[in-house]
Amino acid sequence: MGISVVNGIRTHYQRMPARGAGTERPRTVVFVHGLGYDSLASFYLTLASPVSEAGIDVITYDLRAHGRTERPTTGYLMDDFTSDLLALLDELDVDGPVHLVGNSFGGTIAFSFAARYPELVRSIVAIEAEPATEIWADKMRRTLTNVVDGMEAKEYLAWLNQRFGAHHERLAKSAAAIIRATTIVQDVPSGPLLDAEALSTITCPVLSIVGSDGFQNRDLTALQASLPLCRTHVIEGQDHSVLVERHRMLRRIVLDWINEQEPVSTEAGAA
Repeated sequence: MGISVVNGIRTHYQRMPARGAGTERPRTVVFVHGLGYDSLASFYLTLASPVSEAGIDVITYDLRAHGRTERPTTGYLMDDFTSDLLALLDELDVDGPVHLVGNSFGGTIAFSFAARYPELVRSIVAIEAEPATEIWADKMRRTLTNVVDGMEAKEYLAWLNQRFGAHHERLAKSAAAIIRATTIVQDVPSGPLLDAEALSTITCPVLSIVGSDGFQNRDLTALQASLPLCRTHVIEGQDHSVLVERHRMLRRIVLDWINEQEPVSTEAGAA
């Protein structure tokens, strides 16, 4: 665990070295969490340890304004988030392309990062996530505009406490505070957005994991039509909360995907 200044922001991150890896350079996975409620803890408590134990170097971090990372008042364009990730990889001396696993908004960051720095991305696993297109921006604009009042409504907070406990109530209040104290509502939907030409530059393999009842339920395989190398895995009967409710399933899916994209050599596996 550490805190470093990257891209001018005090950033909290967690690095878990590959366990049982051979002498070759270990594969690297970077987990990128979602917007508002989320922090690196969502991956740290679910996927990080099993992936590390499988011989893969793991990095997860708190996005700006989330968790223990600094909260600037402004600076929440997509380029700010991708520049943060680039600076973190540089700070940690990560050598070679990485596998990006992004949940919700974290997946959106992964797509923009791959479009901007294609040589640095080995593959993407997008969990209930879409690229930053015009359609996505319209959804985000409506969601972010309406979300704070809902989060702070007494009836909603009471329901959240009763259904999920006091911790989730505190997370909702924290997310509302982040939105009110920053320019996230204005900045995030502003992009820079990816058009069809920009999407075509994302040539790394992509695994899109979606719930049948999640945010992409109108067209579960839409990404396959716009990304050159995209595969879709649909989890039936699941809403947007894939990472929280299906993390054991995700462990197997993510590990199988990484092993498919970057198999361990016989020499390294025997070491």
